[in-house]
Amino acid sequence: MTTASFRGKVALVTGATSGIGAAAAEMLAERGAHVLVAGRDRGRGEAVVGAIRESGGTAEFFAADLLKAGSVRQLARDAVERGGQVDILVNSAGLYPFGPTERTPESDVDAVYALNVKAPFYLVAELAPTMAERGSGAIVNLSTMAAALGISGSALYGSSKAAVNLLTKAWAAEYGPRGVRVNAVQPGPTRTEGTAGMGDDLDALASQAPAGRPASPREVAEAIAYLASDAASFVQGAVLPVDGGRTAV
Repeated sequence: MTTASFRGKVALVTGATSGIGAAAAEMLAERGAHVLVAGRDRGRGEAVVGAIRESGGTAEFFAADLLKAGSVRQLARDAVERGGQVDILVNSAGLYPFGPTERTPESDVDAVYALNVKAPFYLVAELAPTMAERGSGAIVNLSTMAAALGISGSALYGSSKAAVNLLTKAWAAEYGPRGVRVNAVQPGPTRTEGTAGMGDDLDALASQAPAGRPASPREVAEAIAYLASDAASFVQGAVLPVDGGRTAV
């Protein structure tokens, strides 16, 4: 099977300074895309850009605080100004707190919905219309298996990503007729810097799936790259489970 090529494409990846976002940025760059690496931490962002360049790819870092709507919209405008256009948008940035509903502070609710729901909403609002004008574009949203399962302690995180699943389908209906494909990847437990603090809990959660182990960021990035590529030209509004089979049992 031939690996999809993104040569000549510009990809904006949020949350690209670590974990799944960084893996997606690196993979898209390996396959020819010029990648706009967006995140809050300049040091980590420049490290991702450096790794991409050392491997022969092209990338640049964009500092952005996606908790603020104005910053989200400014990121989209800066990306277009410096990148010329955005052909691929990967909404990977997210917060994923777990805990009892009654102990969840209002500030956490606001932050999770600001980053997990509002940020992709405003990025799509800024970038999808111009993609539609050109008649082409691909948007891939990052969801979670917690959006499809009732998992104790995941009410806030899971509900925010359930909103992302619905947005994915609604945007496919809205922009698909004009050439913009919108899909989502729905990972299960993944071994990243962000989940390192879960320790044995990550393995215990992953053991409930047929695969019996956590994913690597690169395994999830493969699904993102597929949905962003022409190989998925007839895939629209899909929420693709990449969870080792957890939602199948």
